[in-house]
Amino acid sequence: MHSAVLLIEFGAIILCLGLLGRAAARLRFSPIPLYLLAGLAFGEGGLLPLGASEEFVATGAEIGVILLLLMLGLEYTASDLVSNLKAHYPSGLVDCTLNALPGAAAALLLGWGPVAAVVLAGVTWISSSGVIAKVLGDLGRVGNRETPVILSILVLEDLAMAVYLPIVTALVAGVGLAAGSVTLAIALGAAGLVLFVAVRYGRVISRFVSSDDPEKLLLVVLGLTILVAGIAQQLQVSAAVGAFLVGIALSGEVAEGAHTLLSPLRDLFAAIFFVFFGLHTDPASIPPVLLPALALAVVTALTKIATGYWAARRAGISVGGRWRAGGALVARGEFSIVIAGLAVTAGIEPSLGPLATAYVLILVVLGPLTARYTQPLAERLTARFGGRFGGRFGGRFGIHPVRQDVAERPAGAEGEAEPGPKREGEARQQTAVPD
Repeated sequence: MHSAVLLIEFGAIILCLGLLGRAAARLRFSPIPLYLLAGLAFGEGGLLPLGASEEFVATGAEIGVILLLLMLGLEYTASDLVSNLKAHYPSGLVDCTLNALPGAAAALLLGWGPVAAVVLAGVTWISSSGVIAKVLGDLGRVGNRETPVILSILVLEDLAMAVYLPIVTALVAGVGLAAGSVTLAIALGAAGLVLFVAVRYGRVISRFVSSDDPEKLLLVVLGLTILVAGIAQQLQVSAAVGAFLVGIALSGEVAEGAHTLLSPLRDLFAAIFFVFFGLHTDPASIPPVLLPALALAVVTALTKIATGYWAARRAGISVGGRWRAGGALVARGEFSIVIAGLAVTAGIEPSLGPLATAYVLILVVLGPLTARYTQPLAERLTARFGGRFGGRFGGRFGIHPVRQDVAERPAGAEGEAEPGPKREGEARQQTAVPD
């Protein structure tokens, strides 16, 4: 009887997610907000609380996190990460400073303590690679000059996750300084080792994993990923970091084939993960934190726009491209929820989960809008106020009509390294188009 109830509940969840995904596709926005709302509806205090299937959903959520990070790692080679780190680390530092500090400050102002401050800093820092990639494709901007800058910032954020997640895992677990240092050392050592092996022996690993049979390739890659993730978690390192490093280690046709085979699984289990996060958030707990979440969303939307503008300006992109780069980076999503989920599971701060849910809901809806309208809005404001303030501040801050700045470096020029995805078809799309 219990198994029958489990199948009914889990089947209803999957069907509901499919319908919500279809609705989001018709409305042309990310389905993540709808998945979170579904979790709120199925959780405690919701419309249809779950019973028998909650433990099964929890296991699916863990697999969802692992697949999210694996697929992200498959997008890049180890050499991509190294080259991006060398060429664009100043942009990464600016990104971290401008966007992590507001989250940390908000947690401290709310009296949640230093551990919650570190967690909320990560929630506000990391942009949603999945949402941003979809928005760039929908808007036809994959070939724009500013797109390599956007991807560089996302790559640096993803690389930083390999260091940040073990720190957060140790903090929320309440381990001491010595144990936390050991955990961080293990994580950094593992990351460094995997990057070294991937750079030197990536082809050997890929040949070992490679198979002409899609079924065998799927089983080997999926099994290897879950095994490494489990070992990483046993060593007190985040399972997500282990999955991310496995993705980096694979390259070439193996990465492309694995990406194609695992994409449907990723979408399924990632949707379950967002539902699981919503299950652990009481809908009644969101209204008290809605105003702080809205204020934090506004502040960090502006800081992300400033980050993209600065990074694109450093790369020699015109003013229009700078605004587009900034607007595209606003969306938060899967990684913010992953980070908040660590704290929610450990019971660090009861209000952190509801705040993170409301924050992500706001920005995952606002992100596509800022990507589309930041440049036109900036041009309109510039046209109105540029003549008044352009003479004094225009040279320093770029407050002048977009057409005055037409001297751009070609894509791939010095100072504008292209962080090519592993899939060559995507990489080759990053050719210059006019602003």
